[in-house]
Amino acid sequence: MSEESDAKADRQGRDPAPAVTRSLRILGLLAEASGPLTLTEIASGLGLAKSSTANLCLALEAAMMVQRVPLGYQLGRRTIELGGAYASQFSQVREFYTVCETSPVLVHEVVQVAMLDDTEALYLARHEGSRSVRFGTPLGSRLPAALSATGNALLMPMDDADVATLLADQAPFPRLTDRSIRDIPDLLVKLAAARDRGWALDDGESFPGIVGVAVPLEGWAPSDPSLALGVALPVAEATPGRVASVAAALVDAAARLTNPLSAGRNRA
Repeated sequence: MSEESDAKADRQGRDPAPAVTRSLRILGLLAEASGPLTLTEIASGLGLAKSSTANLCLALEAAMMVQRVPLGYQLGRRTIELGGAYASQFSQVREFYTVCETSPVLVHEVVQVAMLDDTEALYLARHEGSRSVRFGTPLGSRLPAALSATGNALLMPMDDADVATLLADQAPFPRLTDRSIRDIPDLLVKLAAARDRGWALDDGESFPGIVGVAVPLEGWAPSDPSLALGVALPVAEATPGRVASVAAALVDAAARLTNPLSAGRNRA
C-alpha cells in the first residue's frame, strides 16, 4: 500500500490519529519479528515512504519505545516497563512472587503467570527460580491455549460448549510437536481429565522435551482477567513424583492467591 492510499484509507476509516495508529503498527511489527528490522523493512510493512517511517521511528525512539541497534530497530526498554505495569495492576501478580519465594517447591522452579487473550495464552509474569537450567516462555509471548498447559488451565473453568465455540476457527490446531493434539474432541478429553485432577498437563505438546504443569487462578476483582500459573519441566526430570509435587505446589499457590472473600462466596 502506498503512502497516498494509506492516507486515503485513514480518511475513509476516519482514523482520529493516524500517526498513533502507524506507530502502534511499528511496535507490532517489531514484536512479531525474530530480530531487528531495518527502516526499509518497517516502511515496507507499513506501506509508507521511508521518510515518514523514519519520523515515526524517531518519535518512538525518543520515547524509548524502540531502540536503534546495528541491524536496525528493535523494541525499547519502555515497552518492558509498560508490560510490567500492566501485569502489576492485578493484585495476584503483585503477590505472586512472594508466594513462589515462600513455597519449598516453587522457589526452585520457573513459574509463569498467563492470561487468556482470544485463543492464546499470553505470558505476563515470571518467577525465575533457583535452578541453573531454566525453561519457560519469554514474557509477552503467546502459545495456543489448546496446546499449552497454561492455556489448558485457562480453559478449565469454561464449559465444553464455550471452549468449542472459542476454538472452532482454530481447529485443526497447529502441530507444534509430534505430540500436539489436533482437534476439539481430543482437547475436551484433556480438559475433563485436568478438571478431575485439578491441574493441566502439557506432555511435550507445545515444546519438544518439555512437560508443562499448570493450574487456573480466578481473578480477584470483576475487572481482573482469569489467570493461570504454570511450570515447565525438562522431560528427563518430569517423573510422576516430580510432576505431582509441582502440581500440588501450584494448587497451594493458587489457593493462597485466591481472594478470600471470593472463596467464601463460592463455599456459601
